Amino acid sequence: MAHRAHRWRNTAAALTAVSLLALGSGVPGASAAVDPRIDLRVLVVDDGGGAVRAITAQLTSTGIPFTRVDLNDSARPTLTAAFLSDTVNGRPRAKFQGVVLPNEAPFGSGSGEQTALENYERTYGIPQVDAYTWAHPGVGLDYTNEGGWSGSLDGRQAAVTDAGRSSAFGYLDGALTFEDNAPSIQESYGYVARPRAGFTSYVDLPVPEGSGRGSLIGEYAHDGRRELVVTFAYNQHQQQFRVLARGIVEWLTQGVHLGQDRNYFAVHVDDVFAPDARWDTERNCTPGDIDCVGGGEENAPIRMTAEDAVYAAQWQRARGFIMDMVFNAGAGEEWKAEHGGTDALTSRLLTDRAQYRWINHTYTHPFLGCVQDTSTVPWTCAKNADGSTKYMSRAEIAAQIRDNHNWAVAKGLPIDRTELVTGEHSGLKTLPQQPADNPNLAGALADNGVKWIASDNSREPEQRAVGSALTVPRHPMNVYYNVGTKAEMADEYNWIYASAEDGGSGICSTNPASTCLDEPLDTATGYDGYIVPQEARIALGHVVNNDPRPHYVHQSNLAEERILYPVMDKVLADYRALFADNTPVENLSQKAIGTEFQRRAAWRTAVANNKVTAYRIGTTVTVTAPSGTQIPVTAPEGTRKQLVLGTTAFGTPYAGARSAWATPAALQSALTLKLPSA
Repeated sequence: MAHRAHRWRNTAAALTAVSLLALGSGVPGASAAVDPRIDLRVLVVDDGGGAVRAITAQLTSTGIPFTRVDLNDSARPTLTAAFLSDTVNGRPRAKFQGVVLPNEAPFGSGSGEQTALENYERTYGIPQVDAYTWAHPGVGLDYTNEGGWSGSLDGRQAAVTDAGRSSAFGYLDGALTFEDNAPSIQESYGYVARPRAGFTSYVDLPVPEGSGRGSLIGEYAHDGRRELVVTFAYNQHQQQFRVLARGIVEWLTQGVHLGQDRNYFAVHVDDVFAPDARWDTERNCTPGDIDCVGGGEENAPIRMTAEDAVYAAQWQRARGFIMDMVFNAGAGEEWKAEHGGTDALTSRLLTDRAQYRWINHTYTHPFLGCVQDTSTVPWTCAKNADGSTKYMSRAEIAAQIRDNHNWAVAKGLPIDRTELVTGEHSGLKTLPQQPADNPNLAGALADNGVKWIASDNSREPEQRAVGSALTVPRHPMNVYYNVGTKAEMADEYNWIYASAEDGGSGICSTNPASTCLDEPLDTATGYDGYIVPQEARIALGHVVNNDPRPHYVHQSNLAEERILYPVMDKVLADYRALFADNTPVENLSQKAIGTEFQRRAAWRTAVANNKVTAYRIGTTVTVTAPSGTQIPVTAPEGTRKQLVLGTTAFGTPYAGARSAWATPAALQSALTLKLPSA
């Protein structure tokens, strides 16, 4: 079906001659012929509630500068005309392009601050978001006892209206279901109400226990001002907010703002060519691993077959999705030597080499950190004679990286030498045993031209430097490396997440970041019925959170019962059911993800140090930042970048807008964009 991109509404058009004349009485030099300067910054009035925090988190993630006024701080600034606006070189200036309030009148109706804010919005055409309020005529809605309803929204299905699709929510395509992750707990409360004159509903819901539909998000135009009225409670982690957050911000900024927001999903498949050890359902550990005690034979390892490789390539083509094959060539060569000197899996993957991205995972997957003393469980770092920690040498680490890369080049794999994933993310600090990086790691990375090294997001969620390289945090997915069947997966899941009383390890009751299962999963049905929906929901939460971090799994998950595919299928299916075709999943390489994080960090620093100036005058946007800084900008379709001579199309299309990291054109000191006239 066709999808309409949302229309940008030109704030300048809302500045009527009457408004400008009113402005002129308070600001010297203003006249009806002068377009005001509107700074690309948002004002957030924060009461400490979850709704304002959620929108603030979206502004932060997107990269939109904002000024926060804390209502709970006795030393906060007072909102006055001077705080909100002034003049620059004789031109009237609005200091904020949009206002986020906890509700429609947090300062009290008729108060000096509320009046100053409303006059400001009216004068400059500045939109206001009411982060969470109740249904009443003061926000353009009937009371809920007039054909509406209020109560728990858990599990209820909302939809974007036609007006919402033609406005800021045009990136959404299907029904939106409110989360109901814990049936015994109310997760979302809301007011479903009928609009009055001047109110346009953008997201609505069938009125429970009634008839017709009532609004949950809508625009109330009145008194020369515009408010986006939200009548349900939420926090920044709930999926319904994450899906709607883009539209709230696009409405607030009228589609022109610093920063950009895209939906990302990448999957790294570790240990390709190598076999993985198998979970033992009797001993509740993995024989062959250093934390499995008690002796006994190792179980048959798990390794993909040629048929599994054929299926992987077919799956990718059918889904339009590319997996990253994170490979250990030496481990594959060892396996081949132990099995008659032939390997159908390697032959098949090499035949299909161009269908995947490939990432160096070292030649034989050794631990690249300290030398492990496995005489105890848990292991410890071995010591030198002088008591210092014994580490793998720079030469050994460099050889593992180099040999794997050289094998790939000889086999014609399309590989980027700047990308690396070490086995178990080793070499990087590993708490509690190894609190610092292997001091030989950075040099070995430099020896091989590595610029992007993977890290575990559950340990290190932020990017950091390792010598001249930067980390790329990866989300671990709860589809374990040591299982090839659904029953094995459910059994290990039970061991980790069931209480000791229910036969589990009890770890869940002592780990503050975990919760225990109410009862153990049925090993025959638990994977499909519980684990797949749980893991897909978590992964989709990352996807819709402007989070480019890749997810990592293992080749064992593509083998035997191929248990990874149901999770990925659900993530992609649920995503495509929500989003329009103009908002595809971005499937980036490790290098591109690392670059995105690097640019975001530089941008945050520039904004925090007040080194960015950005404003709009009429249909011209001007942004200055420190030299060399990549500037993220989102603007409507039809926006063009000003060159010394002429213009060129700006950015790439996404979600009905255009966005990009950009720098000033040649011979220019500022990035200048020309917006469409309407």
